[in-house]
Amino acid sequence: MQKIKTGIYGGSFNPIHNGHIAIAKRMLELAGLDEIWLIMSPQNPLKTVGSLLDDRLRLKMTQRALAPYPQLTASDYEFRLPRPSYMWNTLQQLSADYPDREFTLLIGADNWTVFDRWYHAADIIAHYPIAIYPRTGSPIDTSTLPPTVRLYDTGLYDISSTEVREKAAHGEDVAQLVPAEIVEDVKRHYGC
Repeated sequence: MQKIKTGIYGGSFNPIHNGHIAIAKRMLELAGLDEIWLIMSPQNPLKTVGSLLDDRLRLKMTQRALAPYPQLTASDYEFRLPRPSYMWNTLQQLSADYPDREFTLLIGADNWTVFDRWYHAADIIAHYPIAIYPRTGSPIDTSTLPPTVRLYDTGLYDISSTEVREKAAHGEDVAQLVPAEIVEDVKRHYGC
């Protein structure tokens, strides 16, 4: 039986924005995936916790933002795992819980440049395909990539959750940066 090809796109999604969705939609196509799970990270080991909106609020916003895209799913899977959220642990647990799926890790080029700092980085590379999308300021030399790692030309989406939060905090318009489904949520939760 052919396994379902599932992309794992981890992040804080604090909040989710149009760039996240555009990248996920392109990766479905370019990496030949059947679906992508956007795994909400309750605590990224490489980020400070202080600026994070409540886990459940971020999850609800992400679910609303993804509602028009049946192949994209907001997941609270890491909420049940030990913190901080190490992707190696998540992938191992996912593989045990969903043997009918083949998981591919989706990461930005900025994350690939520090991937050697990830917990069990070599094990992830050895056991899971990794699909990288480009990020401004993080060039990737494709000739140095391991066989399980591939760079996909999704285009550049220079939107960040930090930018969204800052604009909302200053009462600026965020309608061009986040899906229409969550504009009011972003204003309410991140606004001044």
